[in-house]
Amino acid sequence: MGQKTHPFGLRLGITEAHKSRWYAPKALYGELLVEDEKIRKWLDKRLNRRPPNAAVSDVHIERTREELKIIIKTARPGLVIGPKGAEVERMTEELQYMTGRKVAISIIEIKNADLDPQLIGEAVSEQLVKRASFRRVVKMKCEAAMAAGAKGVKIQASGRLGGAEMSRTLAVRLGSLPLSTLQAQVEYGFAQAFTTYGAIGIKVWVYKGMYTTAADENTSNAAGGRARARGRK
Repeated sequence: MGQKTHPFGLRLGITEAHKSRWYAPKALYGELLVEDEKIRKWLDKRLNRRPPNAAVSDVHIERTREELKIIIKTARPGLVIGPKGAEVERMTEELQYMTGRKVAISIIEIKNADLDPQLIGEAVSEQLVKRASFRRVVKMKCEAAMAAGAKGVKIQASGRLGGAEMSRTLAVRLGSLPLSTLQAQVEYGFAQAFTTYGAIGIKVWVYKGMYTTAADENTSNAAGGRARARGRK
């Protein structure tokens, strides 16, 4: 058996911050956790699964007693905001109706989509559904990530590649990828391509370099001498 661990989960609380940031009493915790998942699925279905694709890679949720703050990371903020902010307003209204809470949506633009593992995975998935050559697509995306400034990248596609009778795995790796180094900024994304001959899973790892020593010094001065998790840049 492979002793593999999730790159984000491994670094959580060390170099990565939680994607849901709130505190709740025991009685409410489960309900709010399910609500978070509902919100994420709803946003993914609305923004990523129907054209035009808004290229949303991540959703962060923060809660106070009254307010629910949703931070959307996207490569196409114009599509999420809509003309004169109409789309954001509509989403805010629907989420307020869905959750029964006051909702605030803020949008962060992803400057370079070629460096975001989730968006790379979605792009590969899109090409595979269009029956493009899987080898060429994976190789091109790896090269594009390296050209965009990544220190290392790995893309793995598994399933009935090219409609083959038996499922197999193709992995392309460029540069270095220190998966066991906790101070390494390794980001991970996963996407699925639902082709006519079955689902193909795409895993993407992008290594962006080590966290700076200056940031390490700042965080180690936290109360109790424990390093606090740094949020994604």
